[in-house]
Amino acid sequence: MSRPRILIVGAGFAGYRTARTLSRLTRGRAHITLLNPTDYFLYLPLLPQVAAGVLEPRRVTVSLSDSLPDVRLVLGEADRVDLDDRTLHYTGPEGEDGTLAYDRLVLAAGSVNKLLPIPGVAEHAHGFRGLPEALYLRDHVTRQVELAASSDDPGTCAARCTFVVVGAGYTGTEVAAHGQMFTDAQVRKHPLRQGMRPRWMLLDVAPRVLPEMDEKLSATADRVLRQRGVDVRMGTSVKEATHDGVLLTDGEFVETRTLVWCVGVRPDPLVESLGLPMEKGRLLVDPHLRVPGRPELFACGDVAAVPDLENPGSYTPMTAQHAWRHGKVAAENVAASLGLGGARTPYRHRDLGFVVDLGGAKAAANPLGVTLSGVPAGAVTRGYHLAAMPGNRVRVAADWLLDAVLPRQAVQLGLVRSWSVPLDTSSPEVARVPGGPGEREEASARSGPGAALASDTDDGGDGGRGAGGPGRARPHDEPAKGQPGSGPTQVRPGSGGAEPRSEWETAKGRPTSGRPGSGPAEPRSEAETAKGRPAAGPGGEPARNQPGGEPARNQPGGEPAKNQPGGEPAKNQPAPGPPSPGQPSPGHPAPGPVKRTDVPEDSAKGDS
Repeated sequence: MSRPRILIVGAGFAGYRTARTLSRLTRGRAHITLLNPTDYFLYLPLLPQVAAGVLEPRRVTVSLSDSLPDVRLVLGEADRVDLDDRTLHYTGPEGEDGTLAYDRLVLAAGSVNKLLPIPGVAEHAHGFRGLPEALYLRDHVTRQVELAASSDDPGTCAARCTFVVVGAGYTGTEVAAHGQMFTDAQVRKHPLRQGMRPRWMLLDVAPRVLPEMDEKLSATADRVLRQRGVDVRMGTSVKEATHDGVLLTDGEFVETRTLVWCVGVRPDPLVESLGLPMEKGRLLVDPHLRVPGRPELFACGDVAAVPDLENPGSYTPMTAQHAWRHGKVAAENVAASLGLGGARTPYRHRDLGFVVDLGGAKAAANPLGVTLSGVPAGAVTRGYHLAAMPGNRVRVAADWLLDAVLPRQAVQLGLVRSWSVPLDTSSPEVARVPGGPGEREEASARSGPGAALASDTDDGGDGGRGAGGPGRARPHDEPAKGQPGSGPTQVRPGSGGAEPRSEWETAKGRPTSGRPGSGPAEPRSEAETAKGRPAAGPGGEPARNQPGGEPARNQPGGEPAKNQPGGEPAKNQPAPGPPSPGQPSPGHPAPGPVKRTDVPEDSAKGDS
């Protein structure tokens, strides 16, 4: 008798817990397959510490192959599900198509950045949902401080040292808290010429910081932020974002090169294509996490609207705390439906408290309802994270110890560039890379000597917050749902006409294939169009320090690059041009779609 086939989509908190629990329950009596864009589970609550240089990136990842030895890992992103044939179609990391059959399907695809209809945000802001965005932010912040230190213009210095974070939930609060400490440490070693201090702003329309937490904990976090010099503004948000800065809802224009978007998350667009009953973008399930009318289909985590039995009439919020618990119950019920486990159990929960890390020895926590702050809260917070992580505990603890006794290394690695981590993407866990013959010309121009820092070092550019800028369209012309001008294409003033979007390009909100205003895009191969990867490079910005109108050396249109093959570049590799001096070529970091903890529209911390 053949073993049943169980397919799990996503290796975030819910998917990873489902796979691990099913592996233990079935004990080899079922084929378990895990589909995920990356080969690791990401512990998202510690991501702000990666951006601040406290932890190395691999410390917050756990290898799926090593920790799930009895689970088959398939790298790829789900495209569509054929419910009648019980098959799932996906695209692999190199553009290849694949199909997986199943007897039971668990959807745990996670969430993506939540966008609001605010002009300019999609072009000039970056989210904070995965390792690529954290690595980009660390490099970008370091670069801005270094450029400010070498600037003789007070206005430019102030703009580069102003960092705006939108969203005062768990993620935004921690990013601002750790960011202020990170930049202050840099300035102490390399003072700014104008005697200025880095300025971090935390904005939110809510009346207080961390509105989901107890008022005492909220007040503690607010006090710590203000003592460090963070400009906390409640009841204020962004009205418009431009390449020069942001216009606030109170009418003030703030010149800045950095806009971090932490306003919340929305479910992965995959579930919208199923044509099943939804609740605010989430797939409706019963208390056993099964989709009504589809006995073979289960859903958990951020893509599932799970009834909250503790609060009848409501659904559990999109948090890592619930996603982790969803995964265990989903695994038990899947096993029970196949006769490989006990009886089905409904999902019930009990909140045990919250923790938020404010950097250093500062934190706010209320384990079991006991309000803590200062050093005791810091100890509880870090103890909780070590206990909750499924691996790398010793390495994380070692990094914390080293950070306490040694100065942080403030260096730019250049692994992730601005255009590779757009805010409007359905795959925040994967950094975009140019590839394919149709992209060779413009991708090479972007990767020539000095081009890696062009957008960040150009005072008149977008400051590294997006590939778009005056007279250019961003590489993904279709705005997020609800964005102004959300028709088939969106063109910024002066960028020329937008080009038609193919079916592959529009699928799942992926970017267009060519640069608006640059003439017809070259034909795209199946591998290039798969999953909507950009076909025209990062936005076509010319390399910095090149004579006006003259192509960069070793770039298309000039002398061919030395040692560059004339054929098609390797799939999923960075731009075929030579890297900037001292800059490594972009790698392929890609976090899994994971969540923070208990706050409905923000990444949050778990309970203790």
